[in-house]
Amino acid sequence: MFRKFLKRLPKEDGKSILDWQEHYINQTIHLWNEDQKKLLNELVAPVPELFRDVAKEKIAGKIGELALEENASTMSQDLIIRGYIIATPKRDHKWLIKTLKKKNIDIEPYQALLA
Repeated sequence: MFRKFLKRLPKEDGKSILDWQEHYINQTIHLWNEDQKKLLNELVAPVPELFRDVAKEKIAGKIGELALEENASTMSQDLIIRGYIIATPKRDHKWLIKTLKKKNIDIEPYQALLA
């Protein structure tokens, strides 16, 4: 609860972490298709249901930030995976690796981020 309060406090630019997260999601919502949403849902599946929406929003915000930085015209699997890695703690990366292997997705391009 206290962490949520801290994330709501405005930073130097006048926006809070949650404000920026919402901004990135709103700016990139049109880039997502059903398959990409499904992948994100699979990646957040191990998060307890009570916290899953919050986790998904945090990860989607980071993915949106990357998409805007790279001027992406569509949301790609690569953006989703990189955003997930950056937005989540290392302990969650084991699930990501397991899920990617199950889906036959090469993890080699992401080794630097996973290290």
